[in-house]
Amino acid sequence: MTKEEMQAKIVELEAEMVTTDFWSDKNHAQAVIKEIAELKAKIAGVGKYDKGNAVMTIFSGAGGDDAEDFSAMLLNMYIKFFEKQKFEVKFLHENKNDHGGYRNITLEIHGKNVYGMLKNESGVHRLVRISPFNAKQLRHTSFSMVEVIPDFKDSGSDEIVVPADDIRVEFSRSSGPGGQNVNKRETAVRVVHIPTGIAVHVETERSQEQNREKAIQVLKGKLFKKQDDERKATESGMYISKTTEIEWGNQIRSYVLHPYKMVKDHRTNVETSNVDAVLEDGEIMPFIEAEREL
Repeated sequence: MTKEEMQAKIVELEAEMVTTDFWSDKNHAQAVIKEIAELKAKIAGVGKYDKGNAVMTIFSGAGGDDAEDFSAMLLNMYIKFFEKQKFEVKFLHENKNDHGGYRNITLEIHGKNVYGMLKNESGVHRLVRISPFNAKQLRHTSFSMVEVIPDFKDSGSDEIVVPADDIRVEFSRSSGPGGQNVNKRETAVRVVHIPTGIAVHVETERSQEQNREKAIQVLKGKLFKKQDDERKATESGMYISKTTEIEWGNQIRSYVLHPYKMVKDHRTNVETSNVDAVLEDGEIMPFIEAEREL
């Protein structure tokens, strides 16, 4: 539904509210009031899940060890930001390399308005620097993808339904914390959504069933974001797959450490030369606030 269609619907519903028999059906009246509030919130840019928690995954893209190191830098940036916001963080899965970098890592963030604050961090992030992994000290460009989805656990939403026949569940030994007993049994769970190929891996809960439930929750969030991206792409005439390619040309933000220092958001043109404040101290609120105003 476009903004104009939502505004027209609000006018229609508000006209219904002033009719003499509006309150004769109390349940219907309350449903109308709720729908008006939801439509107004959407127009204002406050989505259905904005006030809830979120799940963030950072994937390394082109760039090998450099990209995986960049993912670790982004993780540190976000952790510092979460600490400033008093958000709670729980790690769900990590795939780490031998240099302290990450091929991918998934975390759950709890707090007030987390999803609404973080959802526009989704996209490709680009790093330009002298590679610490190159003996020739050459400048290197690497990419990481950040994906932020709503946490469906506490939403009570039935908006995303995943039929049992559409998923494949695989089990393996957990590599995460939980004690000796956890690591002796196959508690880690990987859930694959067969129609789309989307896969979710969770290993930090203490039991196989808890990991399975969490993985399905995350899968629902990923399917919701996929549907939301496709809706936005249809409305704007964009080709949706472009947003998921972790490569040159699709970045939402660049972090340049050489030959000059600058962090620039390509959607809002907000930039700063204080790269250390961004990457080391998590000072990303100016970018988030600017994106909200678009």
